Amino acid sequence: MLLIKTSFSCRRIAWLGVSALILFHGCKTYNRNWDWESEYSIFTSGLKVNQRNAKLFNNVGHALESQGKFREALSYFNKAVSVQRDDIGAHINVGRTYNHLKMFKEAEEAYLRAKSLLPKAKPGESYQARIAPNHLNVFLNLANLIAKNETRLEEADLLYRQAISMRADYTQAYINRGDILLKLNRTKEAQEVYERALFYDSNNPDIYYNLGVVFLEQGKASQALVYLAKALEFGPDHEQALLNSAILLQELGRVELRKIAKEGLLKLLQKDASNERVYFNLGMLAMDDHDIHGAERWFRLAVQLKDDFRSALFNLALLLADDHRPLEAAPFLNQLVRYHPDHIKGLILLGDIYINNIKDLDAAENCYRRILQLDPENVQGLHNLCVVHVERGNLEKAEICLRKAFKLAPKEEYITRHLKIVQQRLAKLETSTKSVTVVEDAFKQPEEPNSTPHEKSKYFEENQIINENGGQKETEYLNKEKTISSSKKIPGMQNTESIERSATLHGINGEVNNKMRHPYYSDETGKVTDGPSKAMSSNQKNHGEGVEGEQTLLPRSADEESLS
Repeated sequence: MLLIKTSFSCRRIAWLGVSALILFHGCKTYNRNWDWESEYSIFTSGLKVNQRNAKLFNNVGHALESQGKFREALSYFNKAVSVQRDDIGAHINVGRTYNHLKMFKEAEEAYLRAKSLLPKAKPGESYQARIAPNHLNVFLNLANLIAKNETRLEEADLLYRQAISMRADYTQAYINRGDILLKLNRTKEAQEVYERALFYDSNNPDIYYNLGVVFLEQGKASQALVYLAKALEFGPDHEQALLNSAILLQELGRVELRKIAKEGLLKLLQKDASNERVYFNLGMLAMDDHDIHGAERWFRLAVQLKDDFRSALFNLALLLADDHRPLEAAPFLNQLVRYHPDHIKGLILLGDIYINNIKDLDAAENCYRRILQLDPENVQGLHNLCVVHVERGNLEKAEICLRKAFKLAPKEEYITRHLKIVQQRLAKLETSTKSVTVVEDAFKQPEEPNSTPHEKSKYFEENQIINENGGQKETEYLNKEKTISSSKKIPGMQNTESIERSATLHGINGEVNNKMRHPYYSDETGKVTDGPSKAMSSNQKNHGEGVEGEQTLLPRSADEESLS
């Protein structure tokens, strides 16, 4: 009986022990499940166990970095460096995070520390075999950082060459070096570098795209188009190749090619409906097809996505002005000069609308004076300022202004003609003023000391009648002259022969030179004269102006790889 009781007690104790063990491990498993909620929780749980593992600190930093928490990530990367000071990957991570935080000086110092830890070459030993591929990223990251300063491009080039010497098939270093050579205007060397990269990676669409950029820099559009097509063959969704090939096809001016360009741009829209440059180039294609309403719609969408989009704002305003809707164009021009106060063509068009449509001469004068502040020898801006003086009836100022314009551009026929018109008006006004003086002297009442009061009165009355008649005739003459000189009709900028274009080829957002009409004013007969279309003079042309914040289609740089 005692044996049975003892056996029962042992069994009970065993069951209690097993139950407690299951409960304990069940609780641990439950808590452990929370550790697997995210990468961050997994690696932080590891740090609770081991505080001397640099890789764990790096991994926690990567998890925070992927969430955009760069300052928190930086503290973990720095901790990894303090735990293991010869960890090259940790130093690279510190430099990359400083770069994200725009702390470029600190980033460069971190990269230099990482570079100093790389093993030194030994005689007779292959250097590239002794260095981890990921550690080579320090050369790319440091070179990319240095290349932000255009005065240090040669330093960046040296770093890329060092990386290539350590690993001959390092294609990303070739790509980035080619970009630097393009910036240094060494296009032939850039071409050779990209062709060398193709030897190691013949299926890389980025390399073909960059070769297309090189040929564009050399002015060889047909060869560029071939390489862009090759880039699309290996990467059908290569956004930069799609956009630039569409621009090139559009520039060729053939209807069938414009259809292909439009298909490519619409394909880009399916991938990314927030790319304002795609909408802009669709607008340019619509303009080439004379689809005014379609172009307006695309330009408006581009401006909605990027309210400081320089080329879209100007072309939309120009389109509306040419479509006889200047009052709709004015707000876009004001928006343009607010974001880009140095846009001379926009200021000229805005001033023209102020004169012709809004009738605000003060605002027009401000536009033209702003142009002359930017470019004191801008003939078009100076001439239009002269027009403002004419509109105000200040012919003396207008003559001085036109004389100055004539000195700047003596071969411009319209300036010579308008100067003669103003001088003729001034001469007529001077003649009419002299006539008034002569009439007053001729009919001035003389002193008649010996005449009787009745005779004086009679003489005065006769002279008064004659004076009144003479004055009436003279007044009619002056009014006629005033009518001629105060005609206010000034034809504005008519249909332009070409409109501003923007092409993002190798990071350049260019504008094609516009041929604009000058505002003209009425001649002696009061009849409006519309002169021939005048091309802007060489000092007025805009050559490839860059737009801050817009996509720059440069050769792709290597992404900075993080090490776990």
